[in-house]
Amino acid sequence: MFNRGITNPGLFAGRAELVAGDRTNRSDLGRLAGRSWDAAVDVAAYHPSVVGQSLAVLGGSVRRYLFVSTVSVYADQRRPNDESSPVLELSSEEGSFVELYGPRKAACEDLVRTAFGDAATVVRPGLIVGPHDQTDRFSYWPRRIGHGGRVLAPGAPADPLQFIDVRDLARFMLRLTEYGTGGTFNATGPSLPFSELLATCCRVCGSRPNLVWVPSAALVEAGLDPWMGVPLWIGEPGWEAANQVVVTRALEAGLSVRPLDETVRAVLEGPPPPANALSSFTAQREQELLEALGLHKQD
Repeated sequence: MFNRGITNPGLFAGRAELVAGDRTNRSDLGRLAGRSWDAAVDVAAYHPSVVGQSLAVLGGSVRRYLFVSTVSVYADQRRPNDESSPVLELSSEEGSFVELYGPRKAACEDLVRTAFGDAATVVRPGLIVGPHDQTDRFSYWPRRIGHGGRVLAPGAPADPLQFIDVRDLARFMLRLTEYGTGGTFNATGPSLPFSELLATCCRVCGSRPNLVWVPSAALVEAGLDPWMGVPLWIGEPGWEAANQVVVTRALEAGLSVRPLDETVRAVLEGPPPPANALSSFTAQREQELLEALGLHKQD
């Protein structure tokens, strides 16, 4: 493992050799020179220049290069994209990290394919959830449902969600690497309704909260950011297809997805996200919205 050794440094202690270094530093990357590996799995690359530096060092040292990209590379998020759908182009480095995230990842993919050809594997995950998640995008819901009471449920029960347990993603990438499978793969779970996630959380938690479904238009009108002003919720009209990515190719290549109960249970049993990763959608904000909408009283 080559990383700075800062985030969860003890997580893999004794299970893998750690070469400490910052991949943006050419001198640090030099610590990998002169060695060889069956494959490189690149899990944390966001800038083409940084990927280019890594490829320059590892180009003759690994037989396969697996690059972890994202479904955010697709140019039109208002359609159920498969791997043949057009992707974004990086025409400028002007913009925020969020605005450049998809175009940069698409440019990184091109560099890997150019350098490794048939020995390149590109995996495009959707939202990654499960144990040790550093965000509260998914974990908010098991924990909130577990507290019970009157719960604001965003949008409509049938609104689609799509995510993948990090353990299923890792297992799939390992399978691709072991079998030497090249190509590009969307890697996320099946599309499911928001209500199914909340029902699963209720079942696993043994909780019976009072779910209050609030239409997306009402939440946007109340001032919430339509991009996950509530965790996992997207309030932008017409963006349902962003959670309906086609994963047929990955399933045919061996992707398997564990029952949702297992992911919810793992989140509840694991450590909470760090305080600085929590969203602005607090218990206080939830109650303020319910009160403003006249939905705070018990039936």
